[in-house]
Amino acid sequence: MWSPVCSEPAAGFLPAALQLRLSGPVADPRSRLISASDVVVSTLGPVRQTYANQETFPPIARAYTRVSNVVKETGLLARTPWFYLIVGSVIALGIGGCITGFILLGDSWFQLLIAGALGILLTQAAFLAHEAAHRQILSTGPANLRLARIIASGVVGMSISWWDSKHSRHHANPNRVGRDPDIEVDTISFLDEDAAKSRGLIRLITRKQGWLFFPLLTLEGLNLHYQGLRHLLFTRERIEGRWLELTLIVLRLAVVLVPVFLLLPLGMAFAFMGVQLAVFGVYMGASFAPNHKGMPIIAADARLDFFSKQVRTSRNISGGWWATTLMGGLNYQVEHHLFPNMARPHLAQAREIVRDYCKTLDVPYTETTLWNSYGIVIEYLNRVGLAARDPFDCPAAGQMRRA
Repeated sequence: MWSPVCSEPAAGFLPAALQLRLSGPVADPRSRLISASDVVVSTLGPVRQTYANQETFPPIARAYTRVSNVVKETGLLARTPWFYLIVGSVIALGIGGCITGFILLGDSWFQLLIAGALGILLTQAAFLAHEAAHRQILSTGPANLRLARIIASGVVGMSISWWDSKHSRHHANPNRVGRDPDIEVDTISFLDEDAAKSRGLIRLITRKQGWLFFPLLTLEGLNLHYQGLRHLLFTRERIEGRWLELTLIVLRLAVVLVPVFLLLPLGMAFAFMGVQLAVFGVYMGASFAPNHKGMPIIAADARLDFFSKQVRTSRNISGGWWATTLMGGLNYQVEHHLFPNMARPHLAQAREIVRDYCKTLDVPYTETTLWNSYGIVIEYLNRVGLAARDPFDCPAAGQMRRA
């Protein structure tokens, strides 16, 4: 089921003492922990003890600089405003169509189809906000931030300042224990130690969390809105644009909730909002989950060069243009982590460059299908959930009871 695209070992290309290596028997390479003792770091000090001059640095130490130079020379960091104008226009037309359909349908349970379509379109809008926050769309940082705030808070209803703070920490240290907020426990446990600490209802969920992952995503849309509001209302530190975001979110809620609860029967109105939020949550979670879940975890005290850290912890999704459209460019997760400000249309070409470098440097480049990635995520979460078992539950006794 797991089919990463890896390079063949480049025999003799790197000195053995300086190659990144994972030691000890590993039952599953997708969930291994990269620890400080496992990693031989390519830093200036150790390298100078081994090599006479900078020109003979190990290639892995300069991998990112070299691949970055190639990407720049190829023009792949250029902006593509017309592409984003077309995508934004299509989303706007779709939302306009949903509003028209909502008015024409009136008191009808077919409104739930409109709610589902709206959930999909708002997820696509969230992809645009994500890209604007990464400075992929417009030419300057402030302009991108303004656009991201308008789309995220005014259209999707999320706090871009909360998302940006959380997402920036993830990009800096993907899958690193204690530093990546995306692997912190939040109902779902992504680390064995977090699963072992779970109690009560959460413990029951954790035991089967792989199978419950996608059903739980139906609540993720509500959670994203809640987390953003909590951040804006209760964070004491200075938040740039706090009141503007709150104003946009409140106005957006009024524009959505007032017509829904004014024009539809109460039960249908709640069903409409439930479907919209559920589709939004599942679509968002299903787009972000394949990117890193089930990939190697980096220990808190480990040191890793930037190129290896980003490539080894990220997973691409195959499928070409349809996967790019479906996932808003998140299917090229390796390239997105190496070049966060790269516009969506250039990621496919960057993939070819990065793959070549990974093959040369013997760095695993992981790519699989969307369905296989979901299987990996479910299997990984279920394996982590085993840490929430009752420590006094004897496996042999359980087998005898089932017999």
